[in-house]
Amino acid sequence: MAEFAHTTPFISNPVKTRDDLGAFLRGLLDPLASHTSAGGARVHLGFTATHYDDTAAQLEGFSRPIWGLASLLAGGGEYEGVKRWLAGFANGTDPKHEEFWGNMRNKDQRMVECSAIGFAIAVAKEKLWDPLDKEAKGHFEDWLGGMNDKEMPNTNWLWFRVFANLGLSRAGSPRFDAKRMKADLDHLDTFYIGDGWSRDGPEGVVQLDYYSSSFAIQFAQLVYSKLQQNEDPERCEEYRNRARRFAADFVHYFDEEGRGIPFGRSLTYRFAMSSFWGALAFADVELPSPLTWGVVKGLQLRNVRYWAKQPGAYYPDGTLTIGFNYPNMNMTENYNSPGSPYWCCKSFITLALPRTHPFWTAEEQPYPSVLKNTITPLYHPLHITTNLGGHTYLLSSGQQCSYPVKQSAAKYGKLAYSSAFGYSVPVGNGTLEELGGDNTLALSDDNGETWKCRRDTREARIEDGKWLRSMWYPWADVEVETWLVPPQETAPLWHLRIHRIKTGRQLKSAEGGFAIYGQREDGRALEPHEGEGFGIFEGSGEGRAVSSAGVSGIVDIIPAGRMAQVIRTDANSNLIVSRAVLPTLLSGHSSGPRSLWLVTGVFALPSQGDGKGAPAGWEGEWRKRPVVPEKLVSLINLQ
Repeated sequence: MAEFAHTTPFISNPVKTRDDLGAFLRGLLDPLASHTSAGGARVHLGFTATHYDDTAAQLEGFSRPIWGLASLLAGGGEYEGVKRWLAGFANGTDPKHEEFWGNMRNKDQRMVECSAIGFAIAVAKEKLWDPLDKEAKGHFEDWLGGMNDKEMPNTNWLWFRVFANLGLSRAGSPRFDAKRMKADLDHLDTFYIGDGWSRDGPEGVVQLDYYSSSFAIQFAQLVYSKLQQNEDPERCEEYRNRARRFAADFVHYFDEEGRGIPFGRSLTYRFAMSSFWGALAFADVELPSPLTWGVVKGLQLRNVRYWAKQPGAYYPDGTLTIGFNYPNMNMTENYNSPGSPYWCCKSFITLALPRTHPFWTAEEQPYPSVLKNTITPLYHPLHITTNLGGHTYLLSSGQQCSYPVKQSAAKYGKLAYSSAFGYSVPVGNGTLEELGGDNTLALSDDNGETWKCRRDTREARIEDGKWLRSMWYPWADVEVETWLVPPQETAPLWHLRIHRIKTGRQLKSAEGGFAIYGQREDGRALEPHEGEGFGIFEGSGEGRAVSSAGVSGIVDIIPAGRMAQVIRTDANSNLIVSRAVLPTLLSGHSSGPRSLWLVTGVFALPSQGDGKGAPAGWEGEWRKRPVVPEKLVSLINLQ
């Protein structure tokens, strides 16, 4: 019974070869047939709502799998179900048909779905455009070209119109607007900030998440550089150069098992996180050291392989759930329909490559050894990434969403994000159990009735390449300055957090470490235990939790009277495990003119993929304690 309900329809697929990847894609496409409308234009996968209409949501279910389908067909593959999409193109764009998608309006969700459709025509015209009759082509051109005179959000969305025009151009359509496409590209290039990185918007936007890489901007730049290298050679070469520089940073967001570090919004797109690596291959980019085609192949396929084996990512029929490692509506944005997760199909772009491409002929290589046990400051996203001590995570300051997004404080404002432990989102606005306050300093001015966490970070910077420093202001008379110090060679499983609080009101604080799977081997909840076995330990100034997922702990390095408690967070708050516990330090703080200092050590070591808990010897590492850098000791002593 051990594997009952803990498997996926794809568990037997090793996802190692081009044929394996194609089989995985077909396994995702096949179940959509029973959810597809009679006319083929709509895919209905569930009843949860979005801020946009149901027709757009069902168009989303239709269009997003096309990222994979078009790549498969472009690479010479076949798929019998392609007829469903051909019928959908004809009927969805026909104003007289009952399944008509509707004409586009300003800032319409339909614009997003045009990106996959434009890509499909651009790379697989013979299979996805040519079979349509003249009337259907006319309707299709009119519908797709209908976005050229509409207002679009000043974000990565502009790439979707570029892709629509690429498709129209490849089809030889009079609705292709070369002037509009060039204007969009010129404006998108103003988002570029150097070293390969682009903001997801104009100056003042400080989001540099997966939209700046695999979800949208870098992916789009690479595809454009391949498709338009003859028509726009200078821009295409610039995009390839950006990708080379970006790859040197982006590799630090992945661990040896292939997992990406969860950070930011839209994480229900799952293995779209790794589609940048496939796009590098699609664009034939000359790789920067230490990357080779074998390394890139490993980065891409290990990530896809990981997701092929996550039971909670799929319903029993093989369709994708909304969530991350399991169905989870708490983490979603109001633009996540049941079809949204199929954005992951971008990661099938390597199927467009011939078998002779070096991506496919190279032997898959492990994560580069030269990048193991490193600490890397990334100045544009204001992250410090590390995999020192066998744990891949990032420290973060300085990002926030530029518009209202559900749970944005959790998605951008936490102090650390981990590939193994993920992050948590609030499921309510009351108790600490509801808060899911992992890797954050939560403050309350109403005796714990409600809590505020860092959301709007100010004055953030990386100092001397050594640590992050930032400010945030939860109330008008409260300011918090935070230093985040990465691991030290003498204590590699720890990182330090130092907070200076100035407050004009009485506060309670709750500082959380990494949330961790909270069950025993028999599936029951962890119980108090002080030894090496699975369980929780709470005491004065330190607490920890040990389970099959590893160990997580937190310590008051300079005693400030904080008590440790291992909080059982509400179910479905953590993105990776649905039942989690959270080592937390709790205290009260009086108002006054003097600064309050909190110095926290955070310890974490995940299981090494075997589900047997932290490796032997972790208690010796636990007894080591990180040292506060002398420069920061001086600041504390001065104040």
